[in-house]
Amino acid sequence: MEHALEKKVAYLEFINDQLLSEIQYVDRLLKLIGFPDGLETIKSAAQEVMEEEQETE
Repeated sequence: MEHALEKKVAYLEFINDQLLSEIQYVDRLLKLIGFPDGLETIKSAAQEVMEEEQETE
């Protein structure tokens, strides 16, 4: 049982590392194409669009 948990934790750590790398890569790309704060800029823009859509409904 303990071995199975260790394998699961190792797998989850691997997935976490992969996702973190992907997020960092996308953040870097966004900054390169003109979004000053990368993902934060995109998140803010998306929230504004969603709020505007809710106001028009």
